[in-house]
This record gives sequence, C-alpha cells and structure tokens, in this order.
Amino acid sequence: MKTFEVPVIYRSPLISAIKNSRKQQDRMKKDFTPTTLDFGPLKILLARHFGFCYGVENAIEIAFKTVEENPGKRIFLLSEMIHNPHVNNDLLQRGVQFIMDTSGKQLVPWESLNETDIVIIPAFGTTLEIESQLSSLGIEPLKYNTTCPFVERVWNKAEQIGKKDYTVIVHGKPNHEETRATFSHSRFNTATIVVKDMSEALQLATFITGEKPAAAFDQYFKGQYSPGFDVEKDLQRVGVVNQTTMLATETQAIADYIRQVMMEKYQLTENNIGERFADTRDTLCYATNDNQSAVTGMLQVPADMAIVVGGYNSSNTSHLVELCEEKLPTYFISAEDKLLNAEELLHWDFHHKQELHSRKFLPVKDQVTILLTSGASCPDAVVEGVIRKLLSFYGIEDKADALTATFANT
Repeated sequence: MKTFEVPVIYRSPLISAIKNSRKQQDRMKKDFTPTTLDFGPLKILLARHFGFCYGVENAIEIAFKTVEENPGKRIFLLSEMIHNPHVNNDLLQRGVQFIMDTSGKQLVPWESLNETDIVIIPAFGTTLEIESQLSSLGIEPLKYNTTCPFVERVWNKAEQIGKKDYTVIVHGKPNHEETRATFSHSRFNTATIVVKDMSEALQLATFITGEKPAAAFDQYFKGQYSPGFDVEKDLQRVGVVNQTTMLATETQAIADYIRQVMMEKYQLTENNIGERFADTRDTLCYATNDNQSAVTGMLQVPADMAIVVGGYNSSNTSHLVELCEEKLPTYFISAEDKLLNAEELLHWDFHHKQELHSRKFLPVKDQVTILLTSGASCPDAVVEGVIRKLLSFYGIEDKADALTATFANT
C-alpha cells in the first residue's frame, strides 16, 4: 500500500515501532489481539489497529503540499479537512480558511472567492452542487481533491447499481459531510434515501412491504430522500451503501435485514435475490473494519477501563467508544491534556454532546489495566502523548523510551 508524506509532528517513534513490530509478526492482519505494554503498576493494552487510515494520510499529504507549493495565495478548505482538532488547527495556523463548518453553515461567502483562489475538497468529499458552485466561480473543483478513495468507491457503487435501476439506501448520519456528499452523487443517478440506524431501516421496511401507506413516508424520512421519490415504485429494487465511518456490523445488519425483507415480499431465493437486492458488501471501508475488529479483539482481554482518543466530532471514533462502552467504563478524550491529573479528567459524552469532568477515574489497585485505541483521524503522536501522561501519574514516564527501543529491535 502506498505510503504518504505526513508531517513528522504527527508521527510517534513509540507507536511506529509497535506497529512495525506487529506488522512483521502478522502481515495478513489476522491477529486482532492487543499489544501488551506492561509498565508494572500500569498495563496498557493497545489495539492492534488504530490511528491514521489511508484516506486521512492521503488528505493530509495533499493539503500540506498545497500550502507549501502555493505561497502568497489564498487557500480555502470547504470544511474541516478531517475530524481532528490538531490537524485542522495546524492548517488554520498556516493560513488556510474554512468556507463552511461541518454542518454546512457558510463561513466565507461564495461571492468573496475568485478564480485565483485555491479550494481544497476535504477527505469526506463534497456534493455535486458545491462542485458546480466552484465551477461557476472559475475555480476548478477537483484540482485539489482529497476525497478518500474508499468514499469514492461507495459513490461508484451507488452509480453502478443506480444505472441498473436499483434505489440506493445510504446508511449514514443525514447531516454528516460524507453522507451529504454520497447522497448528492447517488441521487444524480437514481432514487436515494438515507437511514441513520437499524431503527430507521425497520421503518423503511414497513413501506417496502406496504404495511405503512406511502402518504406517511415523509413523516418518517423528511429531508432524507431524493426529490420525486416514489415510495411504491422506488422500493421495489434496492441496494445498501454506507457512510464509511459507521459501524460496519450495523451496515451489514441493515443490508442483511433489507435483503431478507425483499426475499420474503417477492418470494425470492438465494439464486434470484439479485433481481431485487444489489450486492454492495465491497463498499465497507477496510480501515473501519480493521479498527472496529481490533477493538472487539481488545475487549476479549480483562481490563479495568478503556480510553479512546480522537476528535469529538469524529464519527468513526464515536463508534469505537460505543463498542468499548458495552463492556467497560470508557473515556473519550481528544488529547493528553484532557488527563488533568491522576484524579481527574475531562472527557466527551457523545450521546449528549457535552464534555464531562470526572474524578477518581483510575482504580486504586496494584496494577491498573487500560485498553487504549484511537480514531482513524487521530495522529499517533497524540496517542503516545496519552501513554506518557498516564505513565507520569505513576512516576514512570521514562519507561516509554525504553519500550520504544525494545520494539524497534524486535
């Protein structure tokens, strides 16, 4: 797989040594057990896969090269490059401006842009409408395009099945940048609807079967379907694609459920299900799969608590938190500075969108075991910072350097 030129400030000698060692031992990526870092009073179980994915590294390389190669020019990002505050702040400090926030609210008026400006499309991609807007301003919309290749693969699959007269069901958060982009590209070719979770998939099924009347469709899916959507006609042939950062298991569960509904309604078999349901399993992102599988593997090992590191508005990170919360007390932090001291920390409650201040988060025992992972947009340097901060609470931060040397020599 291609390697990228990512700023050294995001790299970590310790994490790189650990990842390289695991890669040598498990080149086929079949082993999802965590890496054990035993520091005596503190044991850290580090997920097998975590941190920057292919799409994120690709986006960072393009964005930073664009800044370096265009001194004196005005450079804009449509919105946040990725959902990580460290990377976005670094770009802001280099003079990059955001045209919109993550919800699509305009921060820089379109009319203030001109054809000499540079506009970077973030890793989530963008809508066809925004591409058209940029073109109308004389700005080549895809010249500085950092859209993740795996997001584009979803668009390609949606186009492919759309041209075969399947309606596209997008599993994603309706207001997320990636879902908005996927919806825009898909609806250009075919009828499209967004479902955010299994609950909405269950509701959609009642319209597929006719249990609920078409007239009630807008009540359940207002703002989540393409113009002119015909409930009676457009739900006869369907396929499911996803926002790549959703829970892979949930996307598959939704696809399997809708598939079964179509089989029962039209009395189909495994041999002819393709007449009504498109196979789209190849749209699941490898990094999302690997990171989530690594957390599942990590949770098989006894531990006292879990820490998940990443941007608070990161979808893929929040799903790692969800998985950990099912089994352990879990703290979602954005960086080491959220670990205030051995008694207190600040952490994000993504269910209620608020930062909490908790005390006595570390158990009092001879050896505390912590599961540790991070989202796909979190720099490894931040994860090392968290490890060092935890070690400092036990007065053993120097052990991190010795560990780096140990893994580098394995």
